[in-house]
Amino acid sequence: MPQFNPSSKHPARALQAWIILVGAAMNRQTLTYEGLSVKMYQKKAAGVLDKILGHIAFYCIEQGLPPLTSIVVGKGRGTPGQDIPLDITALDGARERVYAYDWYDEYPPTPEQLSEAMQAALAPAPEQPRARSRRVK
Repeated sequence: MPQFNPSSKHPARALQAWIILVGAAMNRQTLTYEGLSVKMYQKKAAGVLDKILGHIAFYCIEQGLPPLTSIVVGKGRGTPGQDIPLDITALDGARERVYAYDWYDEYPPTPEQLSEAMQAALAPAPEQPRARSRRVK
């Protein structure tokens, strides 16, 4: 059976984080970045989670799910990181939606789905066609 290991890519690690976060959400728990990194890497590695959690955050947005990453907070500040796409003024309500949601009723996303959500969110917006300017003679 495949296992998560140090060479696992971000989408695979995002699936691993998803599994951990679902368990925490169903038990109304928050996790620190440090605590999540210890669960994932068996050591403190909080600084590597931003892109991994970004996959989950953008997948939740894309699918209309509560913001699962809102339950991961900085140890000192008690709020999610700045790179997490979340309205910090509505954090309590977001967490309550996460806790109230039946995550066990959802199939977990595949690493490919998580990757696609991240890529779509980070893709540059299509350029608007420019109006042609006419020279006046």
